[in-house]
Amino acid sequence: MTNKLRYFVANWKMFGHLNSLNSLNKVIKFKKKNKNAKNLKIIYCPPFTLIHPFIQKLKNTTIKTGAQNCSFGSNYGPPTGSINAMMIKSLKCEYVILGHSEKRAKGETDNIINRKIISALQNNLKVIFCIGETFGQRKKKLTKKTLLSQISKGLKKIKNKKNIIIAYEPVWSIGSGMIPKIEDLENTTRIIKLFLSNKMKYKNPKVLYGGSVNQKNVNLLKNITNLDGFLIGGASQNSNIFIDIIKKTFN
Repeated sequence: MTNKLRYFVANWKMFGHLNSLNSLNKVIKFKKKNKNAKNLKIIYCPPFTLIHPFIQKLKNTTIKTGAQNCSFGSNYGPPTGSINAMMIKSLKCEYVILGHSEKRAKGETDNIINRKIISALQNNLKVIFCIGETFGQRKKKLTKKTLLSQISKGLKKIKNKKNIIIAYEPVWSIGSGMIPKIEDLENTTRIIKLFLSNKMKYKNPKVLYGGSVNQKNVNLLKNITNLDGFLIGGASQNSNIFIDIIKKTFN
């Protein structure tokens, strides 16, 4: 990952309250003082309740804010508890995570994800589009078929893909502490990038890895040629650990 623009996306999941904003101070200070900081992008994706406070906290920094999901509806409507891309953008939010395996597991289909991506792009949000295979699919050697199908269906009818970042997160790896073998990750990310470039006509695609990324395994993960960064879950909730992951990526 040397000399590449690196993404560190902090997915806070269902974590945090207003006092949690204080934990950002260390990351803000690190980003300002680190000489390699110009070559990285830090994006925080907190729960909906913290998006506005995060944006206010980070407004004088280069650290960006994203949402963890959005509705596929572009306009106001009756779905109780739903938030659409237009509402997220109105907060001056810049990114949104879509297609996360936790949502897919609850019945979110490729078609729904596609509609969400289209809505997000129409509202000028940058999309972090998650793809990943289950353990069963991996065991049956269906990883490639599954990922390419998710990409094809998720990006259907989307011509301009410059504001889409792919996050490869094996479903079986999330929260398990396990990661794929490095040679498997090298091969899988290469397949993803080739497919995006050759079949989807996506110039210079960005691919992140997500799934139990921590300060211990990042020393292995950082050497994967086709990776442009990481989607980090629980480890990003602790500023010291998050900073340590970033530092180790550069070393």
